[in-house]
Amino acid sequence: MIRGLYSSASGMLAETTRTGVIANNLANGSTAGYKKDIAVGKDFAGILIKRINDGQGAPVIGTLGVGTQIDEIATIHVAGPMRPTGNALDFAVNGNGFFSVETPAGERFTRTGAFTRNGQGELVTSEGYRVLGQNQPIRLPEGTISVEPTGRVTVDGVEAGQLRLTEFADERHLLKEGANLFRASATGQPATGQVVQGCLEQSNVNIVAEMVNLISGYRAYEICAKSVQAQDQLLDKAVNEVGRV
Repeated sequence: MIRGLYSSASGMLAETTRTGVIANNLANGSTAGYKKDIAVGKDFAGILIKRINDGQGAPVIGTLGVGTQIDEIATIHVAGPMRPTGNALDFAVNGNGFFSVETPAGERFTRTGAFTRNGQGELVTSEGYRVLGQNQPIRLPEGTISVEPTGRVTVDGVEAGQLRLTEFADERHLLKEGANLFRASATGQPATGQVVQGCLEQSNVNIVAEMVNLISGYRAYEICAKSVQAQDQLLDKAVNEVGRV
């Protein structure tokens, strides 16, 4: 019964974490460039069970699970749909690749291309971080801005810089840091994706699927909670009634 309490409680804790991840996905369903997360669960080390009193070579029944836990929060990097905006400073990456931005903590990467121009004429993110070119931040004088699929930026036909696009062979090396920025734990390489001007990549969250997952998680949490109550009632009877005998 004690083991049952712990197993059921571990399920409640796991579903609480999963619900938090789903809620964050739903909250960012309309955030440009957002990549959804999923909570990956695994069971604790199972116990091998055998039949007893059968002499040597007792047949194996199987394993008994003793609980569950969240192994990791994984980010799904599938591209979201593109939405035309008509804004000359809105960029999207068609294919693999991330924009590089300069932050106080160092270089970071993002798929959110909703950029603007600051008072110094520099191309920046909505948080004010400078967008990096191949050799330096991109500076844009007044004029008509055009961006080629290769990332070459021109203003009135004069080159103003080359957007730095980076991709990673294993995107598991990218860690979320908030504000739709990723920190890389491995070195990237020049990206093969192309830049699309006047478009934004939308979130890859499927709202309907996330709502279904939220309901399923709630039901699983409810079952675990009822199991805890049942185990507690059995323990109460064992202590107060069976123990009295």
